[in-house]
Amino acid sequence: MRVGAGVLLLAGSMILTAQTRLVSVVIETSMGVIEAEIDTAHAPITAANFLKYVDAGRYTGGQFHRTVKPDNQPNNAVKIEVIQGGAPAGAPEFPAIPLERTSVTGLLHRDGTLSMARDGPDTATSDFFICLGDQPSLDFAGKRNPDGQGFAAFGRVVKGMDVVRTIQRAPAEEQRLNPPVRILRIVRKKECGREPA
Repeated sequence: MRVGAGVLLLAGSMILTAQTRLVSVVIETSMGVIEAEIDTAHAPITAANFLKYVDAGRYTGGQFHRTVKPDNQPNNAVKIEVIQGGAPAGAPEFPAIPLERTSVTGLLHRDGTLSMARDGPDTATSDFFICLGDQPSLDFAGKRNPDGQGFAAFGRVVKGMDVVRTIQRAPAEEQRLNPPVRILRIVRKKECGREPA
């Protein structure tokens, strides 16, 4: 509930200042443009990390390199549908960030969700993925990752899911896109002057 300009807002169990916003970014790829909103309120660490790479131009010349579809996963796997990309191979990375679990942020892996790729907890750097369809097995306590900690959702696609689907269907060798889909650049579009839902 809004109490007044610059005062505190309550969102579930989180207290947010009136300055928090959704930050809009444009992901320009060789297959088209994707627009996304980055949620700096509910996933502040993960959002700040992603935006640090954006502002430093670290995604320029990167690529979507992985497509995960029902038919390219082992039969015994907990199946998901995502595309994964990041900064150019060998590019300098910022330090890994702590894992913001979905049980804390409340941001779930739904159709169009942006989330950070990782190995173990607290290892995410620049690689991120976009969900195709709802992917609850990627949330905290989900079965996709054996540690059960899930992945850190931090935003969502608001325009260009047709481009995401086109990338997912691009030629691949197993899960490796061949050729990769180039990320021309990722830039801030604007700050949407509204609070996250």
